[in-house]
Amino acid sequence: MPVSANPLQVPERRIFKPAQLNALARDLLESQFSQIWLEGEVSNLSRPASGHLYFVLKDASAQIRCTMFRNRALYLANPLKDGQQILVRARLTLYEARGDYQLNIESAEPAGQGALQLAYEQLKTRLAAEGLFDSGRKRKLPAMVKRLALITSPRGAAIHDVLTVLARRFPLLPVELWPVPVQGADAAAQIAAALQAAIVSGRYDAILLTRGGGSLEDLMPFNDEGLVRLAADCPIPLVSAVGHEVDYSLLDFAADLRAATPSAAAELLSPSADEVRNRLAQLQRRAAEALRARLQRNAQRSDMAHLRLQVLNPAQRLQSGRQALQSLAVRLHHGMQEALGDKIQALRGNAHRLERAAPQAAIRLHRSVVLALHQRLQRSLQNGLHTRLQRLKSAGGHLNAVSPLATLGRGYSILRDDQQRIIHSVQQVSQGQTLHATLSDGELLLGVKSDG
Repeated sequence: MPVSANPLQVPERRIFKPAQLNALARDLLESQFSQIWLEGEVSNLSRPASGHLYFVLKDASAQIRCTMFRNRALYLANPLKDGQQILVRARLTLYEARGDYQLNIESAEPAGQGALQLAYEQLKTRLAAEGLFDSGRKRKLPAMVKRLALITSPRGAAIHDVLTVLARRFPLLPVELWPVPVQGADAAAQIAAALQAAIVSGRYDAILLTRGGGSLEDLMPFNDEGLVRLAADCPIPLVSAVGHEVDYSLLDFAADLRAATPSAAAELLSPSADEVRNRLAQLQRRAAEALRARLQRNAQRSDMAHLRLQVLNPAQRLQSGRQALQSLAVRLHHGMQEALGDKIQALRGNAHRLERAAPQAAIRLHRSVVLALHQRLQRSLQNGLHTRLQRLKSAGGHLNAVSPLATLGRGYSILRDDQQRIIHSVQQVSQGQTLHATLSDGELLLGVKSDG
């Protein structure tokens, strides 16, 4: 009779040894129960030097032996203890040497957290699929926070840590507290209401939502779907610092920035006072250097403008014009005299030649002609000289009208100090100082006396 492929159907009258039967039972158990979840109470817990854990998991009517090897026990968040209700993930097996049916534990956590963890993971997966945690949605923190909204419990350790760090780093930062409960059945709704109110107020350029560490159940308000969606849509940069460094809430993924602890969040939101002082000192030095350079450029421009004003001074221009006119008048006079002399000499030469070459009557005729030409030439030269002199007088009158000397002629004067700088205000002189007063017909030296 052939042997059946089903291990439960053993051949009739086949004889097994205990080791064979136990091996067959072990293969059967491990193939049919490769991984199971089991909840029960820890009892008879043993921790030998090997680091493995041995205990019994029981309920009101049954129990089963359990083994948790050292490499798995190292990852326990909290040590196991007798009487504790736990949820385990395990493989069902059989210890062949004694034929003991037992569980090899792969992970263990306090009972009740398993359902919370499952709900947490499912909501996280769904919200991530919607894109609520995408990095492209994140907003950058401002370079300098001007007013901070702090949403937390007014009695927890988190607020103390945050305010202590801010007082040390940058005590000038205004912080406004929005007090809320951070655990309990209605905590999520109150946190969401405070966050919404802070957004609507428009008073803040950053918001910090924080609390201290706790169990998964304690942190559940920060896994609330409504709160997480509100945080993802928050138009103001939002920093989340919920729990300790190893704790992650869904709010952490939705916020613009996640800090490991409340103190770390305060560090991120505040500049160092020393860094601000150094930056201000650097900016002050740069501003002073820029101001000095600008003053130097303006001083150079002022000097050049002063030189141009001196060149364009009406008095100097008038004096230069007078000199030029006098020089032109002298040249004109000399030129006319030279031209007249040349003409006269030429006429005389012609007259002498005519006297030698022509009869007496012709000589008289030519003399009369020469005399008439001489008279006409003189009148022409005199008229030309008169016209030019009139033009010279007219130009001199125009120059004199715009000259400071004309103003001086009406009774005004110009005051200068020893460096020839014009005095515009009484603030420029002091007691005992000597001043130079320019009048229309000369200069006076004046001494400044006190008001008394």
